[in-house]
Amino acid sequence: MGGRDDHKKKRNNVLAQTPKNQLSDGIDIEFSEELADAEDKEAQARSKAADKRAKSKKNL
Repeated sequence: MGGRDDHKKKRNNVLAQTPKNQLSDGIDIEFSEELADAEDKEAQARSKAADKRAKSKKNL
């Protein structure tokens, strides 16, 4: 028969939230408008639009 803490047995099986290959080294990268390509500009536009949507939902 199992007790309350049976779920803790599989704790070593838990995956990390962020995969190691995506972890940041803590160094900020400066964005250069001159070096930006079309994909960078598209990503910036999408990010700004998403921020706008998030802020408008927050204020409701």
